[in-house]
Amino acid sequence: YVPYTDVYETDDALTVVMEMPGVDRKDIDVSLENDVLRVQGSIDFSKYEGMEPVYTEYNVGHYARTFALSSKVDQQQISAQLEDGVLTLTLPKAAEARPRRIAIK
Repeated sequence: YVPYTDVYETDDALTVVMEMPGVDRKDIDVSLENDVLRVQGSIDFSKYEGMEPVYTEYNVGHYARTFALSSKVDQQQISAQLEDGVLTLTLPKAAEARPRRIAIK
């Protein structure tokens, strides 16, 4: 499944917020290769054995999403945090991509 995702931009960074319900921290893999950020999450199906859903709003399955990154992202400083089924990735902008004021002489 493709997790629901929001992306926010500030002067200093991009923030990617992904809903990954039912995925444990140990079952998430965030990797970066060839300027592509890949996020994968696996569900432990044993949690759902013997359960017959009456109503569901999200699918139970594995999650995956990729993002192509530009050179404007400082790839060495990317960080990730998981809290209450929401994965937040912070992608700091490279110094040359941040807005700056130009002094007038």
